Amino acid sequence: MSVVWLDGSIVDQNEARVLVADRGFTLADGIFETIKAVGSTPFWLAEHLERLKAGAVEIGLTIPFRDDRISDAADRLLAGASEDTRSAIRLTVTRGPTGRGLWPKEAASQATCVLTVASSPAPLPQDFVVCRSTRRNEHSPLSRIKSLGYGDNILARREAIDRGADDAIMLNTQGHVACATVGNVFFRIEGAWVTPQRADGILPGLARRRFIAELGAVERSISSDMIRKSDAGFVCNSLGFTQIKSIDGRALPGDLSAIPVQAVYSP
Repeated sequence: MSVVWLDGSIVDQNEARVLVADRGFTLADGIFETIKAVGSTPFWLAEHLERLKAGAVEIGLTIPFRDDRISDAADRLLAGASEDTRSAIRLTVTRGPTGRGLWPKEAASQATCVLTVASSPAPLPQDFVVCRSTRRNEHSPLSRIKSLGYGDNILARREAIDRGADDAIMLNTQGHVACATVGNVFFRIEGAWVTPQRADGILPGLARRRFIAELGAVERSISSDMIRKSDAGFVCNSLGFTQIKSIDGRALPGDLSAIPVQAVYSP
């Protein structure tokens, strides 16, 4: 039986119910975190919860459970997992059910909080394209948090698939590199590692911070012309590290074996 944690209770996922008036469903009004786990051990949980709370402050949302309750819920969902099982914990908090309207007079009685666990195999190298159809809005506060509104990322991923690639590099409104559809990006250009700066519309990822420290990477604006000079690149998020095999059909043959992936992804 697959179970989830919903508003304080463990329930069969087929029995879990969220009201149709929930603003997460009607307006994508909420935030989330995706947390890596190996066996029964979640990685970086305290940091994920701190980022979740920061995102909640950004959108004026109250998280209805303390950190220890959420941590206990994660432990319960992971209980019994074999020690080499890779999982992704999804923690979602919405503003809860309300009446119609963008900002109804009566607030929801309580936010909705859900934890789920799913298998998460190690990422494989992928082919990328630079997205042409959709730009990331670096001026939006939502670019800095894990908002439920992922429409732009979905459109960019669809474009990548339609063009025969696996994923897309997204640019911001100024034409600077921002991110991939589900992670931060790093490129090696003329022997030095670079990654987009925060002002360019990125989510400040937890893995990103660790890779910057390990590689001595420079945070800066990166034009699409600059990435044509790169010999290597990768995407990272909390679940793992993905080598960029090619961009727009141009191979990135650089050796990534010296990157300390295991050191970064430690509990």
